[in-house]
Amino acid sequence: MQNSLISLRDVPHFDDTADVLVIGYGIAGVCAALEARRAGGDVLVVERASAGGGASALSSGLFYLGGGTAVQKACGFDDSPDDMYRFMIASMGSENADLVRRYCDENVSHFDWLESQGVPFERTCYEGKAVFLLGTEGLLSTGNEKLWPYREIARPAPRGHQATGEGESPGNVAMAALTTRCEDEGVRISCDSQVTALIADDTGKICGVRLRREGKTLHYEAGTGVVIASGGFAMNPDMVRENIPVLPDTAEPLGSPWNDGCGIRLGLSAGAATNAMEGVIATASIYPPGQLIKGIIVNKFGKRFVAEDSYHGRTAAFISEQPEQRAYLIVDEEIFAYPEIESARHQLVDGYENIEEMEAGLDIPAGALSRTLRQYNVAARKGEDPLFYKHPDWLKPLENGPYAAFDISFNRSFYLFMTLGGLEVDSDARVLDKKGRPIPGLCAAGACTAHIPKSGKSYASGMSLGPGSYFGRVAGMTLMSQ
Repeated sequence: MQNSLISLRDVPHFDDTADVLVIGYGIAGVCAALEARRAGGDVLVVERASAGGGASALSSGLFYLGGGTAVQKACGFDDSPDDMYRFMIASMGSENADLVRRYCDENVSHFDWLESQGVPFERTCYEGKAVFLLGTEGLLSTGNEKLWPYREIARPAPRGHQATGEGESPGNVAMAALTTRCEDEGVRISCDSQVTALIADDTGKICGVRLRREGKTLHYEAGTGVVIASGGFAMNPDMVRENIPVLPDTAEPLGSPWNDGCGIRLGLSAGAATNAMEGVIATASIYPPGQLIKGIIVNKFGKRFVAEDSYHGRTAAFISEQPEQRAYLIVDEEIFAYPEIESARHQLVDGYENIEEMEAGLDIPAGALSRTLRQYNVAARKGEDPLFYKHPDWLKPLENGPYAAFDISFNRSFYLFMTLGGLEVDSDARVLDKKGRPIPGLCAAGACTAHIPKSGKSYASGMSLGPGSYFGRVAGMTLMSQ
């Protein structure tokens, strides 16, 4: 059944009613529901799955938080809202400066709020460079804070806050804590229920939803309004092909089966604007181990195009823009190792006694890679990288043959991806129409909205759970304040 907008006049009767209806029970939805309930509202969550959690419960449990949280202070890092804001604006752009300013200013209190709901964070720090942790450390660097020029614009600090939990999905620990709070405080939930339409009254205010549950069509009334928190659209091949043509057939979506853009389509039916629909964060990291960052990444013409110490999503975005989306990681004997993230399937092309052999083996124009490596080595011996300003911690001349090349091409390795585009919202989480006006009775938060970072070049791990949880809270409070 297509997502659409129907008139209140066409609703025969309501099968249930609440002050606030929340569509989706992931991190944004659970936080919206909890805050709306605490503001005195009767809250009903409509969830397609048989239980709450969504993609958030499948995640690594990373929240991008900073400004001087208790974890940062316990680990000896002096962060501030201003430093966090300067970095985010420099790396992600100023289009949503009001959202970023609000998020940064209230980050410490938001962290405290998460802990007070039972979301656990260890006062420990992981010092290395990782994509996700299998340990329980509560803090790690997950973005481009140490990358040039950002490290000169704002004081770097680690801001990846990992919920304490074993394995690859600590996000389920955070979701379990939050859903338990909702249950304890009387938030109602309608599971196995798919919303097929929003309902609007004669003034255009969103006042309910139509849904399908157990083969029946039902109508739920929302006295105050509706929050859309239903996730992104990575699991919708048609929407992905239409909006993100850069993705190759080898790319694999991350998320739950219900991340099919249903909430975005609901918003569109009500006249909502969208933003950054082409935005994508893809990952097939070369690290760990961190020693591989000391190699160089080149395209099919033997030229470097990115600082190798970039966050893995930034590197992936630059690789996607290269001729034929081809890229190679070049290492020497001293730093040789196999990439540890096996799902990326970066293939070792071969080992070579010298760079001239490598050029021939990789079909790189004769002399091109030799020239690139010679220039790189001259600067690296001085602790410099005049092309991309790679941090000195990761600079090393590559001069100890034999050499090896890994194929890390965007269309040969296996890149996992999430979508970054979605509904346009303001700093109060109100959904905006194409003229920038709030749609009455409609808020949204989480991955169904346009992320603050609209490109993999500026994304940081935790930029979904962090803003999703915060602006989910804002959405719940906004509706209850109207």
